[in-house]
Amino acid sequence: MTKTDLIAIVAKKGGLSKAGAEKAIKAVLDGVTGALAKNDKVTLVGFGTFEVAKRAARTGVNPRTRQPIKIKASKAIRFKAGKALKGSVNK
Repeated sequence: MTKTDLIAIVAKKGGLSKAGAEKAIKAVLDGVTGALAKNDKVTLVGFGTFEVAKRAARTGVNPRTRQPIKIKASKAIRFKAGKALKGSVNK
């Protein structure tokens, strides 16, 4: 599914125009992105939880040259599916 497909579904199910649905989806995604940028956890009950996890600096290996390389510390987005989402996928 692409963003365009999602916009069409939200417009149809929500009784909105495609432009209105696109604005709504953009607002939701901007809200989630903004919260994660502040290291906040975003919980959508029944759907799941998004959170930021810290990855420590570590040493890796360049697969082409087999030389060790240093990988900087970074942040990663984690998603844990909620019970209702898991249930609907595992029917």
